[in-house]
Amino acid sequence: MINRKIGVLTSGGDAPGMNAAIRAVTRAGINNGFEVFGIRQGYKGLMEGDIFKLRSEDVSGIIQTGGTFLQTARSNEFRTIEGRKLAHEQLQKYNIDSLVVIGGDGSFTGANLFSVETNINVIGIPGTIDNDLYGTDYTIGYDTALNTVVQAVDKIRDTANSHNRVFFVEVMGREAGFIAINSCIACGAEVAVIPEEQGQLDKVRDCLSTRDYKKKSTIILVAEGTEEGNAMELSEKIKVEFPKLEIRISILGHMQRGGTPSAKDRIVASFMGIAAVEALLDNQKSIMIGWQNEQPVHVPLNKVIKMHKGIPHDYLLRAESISTFIPAETKNILK
Repeated sequence: MINRKIGVLTSGGDAPGMNAAIRAVTRAGINNGFEVFGIRQGYKGLMEGDIFKLRSEDVSGIIQTGGTFLQTARSNEFRTIEGRKLAHEQLQKYNIDSLVVIGGDGSFTGANLFSVETNINVIGIPGTIDNDLYGTDYTIGYDTALNTVVQAVDKIRDTANSHNRVFFVEVMGREAGFIAINSCIACGAEVAVIPEEQGQLDKVRDCLSTRDYKKKSTIILVAEGTEEGNAMELSEKIKVEFPKLEIRISILGHMQRGGTPSAKDRIVASFMGIAAVEALLDNQKSIMIGWQNEQPVHVPLNKVIKMHKGIPHDYLLRAESISTFIPAETKNILK
């Protein structure tokens, strides 16, 4: 049986909505008779014993803020057995035997090992703007990041129209193209270059070679982790082949991580936080709280870190079917 002491931390890259999850874990935990302890700076803070008791009022006024109230850090030391042993010793000092980890794939890999090696009940809450975790339709921060990209690209489109320019816009997504492809749909961009697909440089070439001279602008969205390279590298290749085009590059970078979380991120994060506490009440161990069909679900952590969530090929074809440029492959599918 659990002794009703929960530790909560955020790990890896920050994501809008993490604070809503912290708030929900804290208040749902306290309201169900738990003592809740915040851990600053992720696994680094856990190993250093940067742990403090959270009260309900401590999480007041944070649901609307971006970033993470508990801060986050990456830790190579926690990857070692010695580091995880040190972390366990710190939790034992406070008699904490349950840990809620809000983060992404790397954070959950460490959390799963930690749970296997110790008697700690670990519950994961998916917090990453990439939306790339297996077992959940949605990850905290994705909606806000997507809207940040859409707003930025809409502004870029204004200046692109004014100067008849081609813009390569780089968005986050080292291993997943969810931000790029859905931003492409929402912004009306011509092409999305994503990690899941190969040979996309040819699509960019075809798009630009068939570009109507009357067209005011062309927007090409590039996820940062594609085989063709990042936006800068891709644009340099294209400049050589299309010297008459005015080509510009915009790298959105870490602005995608920040900002006030959207209503969806706040709501889903809150439900996930509540579900994490409910899972602990049921003595669950080594699971992630996923989001499927608008409901929280339990997904084994070892399955989350082993399986890959990618964009289906037909999804990309549908996105291309509403572009001003339609690749031959997509045209054939639509016939």
